Amino acid sequence: MDKEEIKSRLARPATRFFAGGFRPTYNDEESWLGKVFLFRPDEGIPRNEVGGEMLPYAQFHLPNLPFCSPALKNTRVLTVFVSEPLPEAFEPMGRNWLIREYGPGDVLVRKDLCVAASHLKPFPLKAEFVAEDYPLWDGGGVPAVLEDEVLKLEREGKLESYYDLVTHAYEHKIGGYPSFCQSGVEADEGYEFMFQISSDAKINLNVVDSGSLMFWKNPLTGDWVMYYDFY
Repeated sequence: MDKEEIKSRLARPATRFFAGGFRPTYNDEESWLGKVFLFRPDEGIPRNEVGGEMLPYAQFHLPNLPFCSPALKNTRVLTVFVSEPLPEAFEPMGRNWLIREYGPGDVLVRKDLCVAASHLKPFPLKAEFVAEDYPLWDGGGVPAVLEDEVLKLEREGKLESYYDLVTHAYEHKIGGYPSFCQSGVEADEGYEFMFQISSDAKINLNVVDSGSLMFWKNPLTGDWVMYYDFY
């Protein structure tokens, strides 16, 4: 197997995001980190299992993104809330973290709801298309058969390093592959990686020690799981 075939079998598209650097429009089609302003009329800031307000981490408007996972095709707006301190990795959704998905027919209203304890700085997001995102080498999603092919090319002197062959987007993103800091993990069967929110000094987010919050969805059940690791 040559280099191009390996790359074609691994490549996934993604949308990556950069916080700020432009004037926000404040319209409903804008995606944000550190801010959520779209809710159903009967919704407010969700509370965790001990009654504290969860922090508004993100609001994504999906239809106008350059790429979005097919598993989110019926989702118009997605919002993310997470408690502080962070929940346990793979803790069931609802107690200390929550994703809300809204379809095209959902009536949403703007609410200026703030969480006094939030350390996050709100910034609008600039979206950028990534045609080819690749998994990290150590448990990042490279199938064993392709690992063997990469090692074979290295032994034959046709490739110095896996990272001379591929690139990986570490930023906030929808799609692509998760940015593990430690050796990667696998979500349960049936779950697909959807998006991540990465440590970012601009929004005052440090996931423990330069880590990322990573989210998977089961397209059949609609269930979500969250994992994070760090250096």
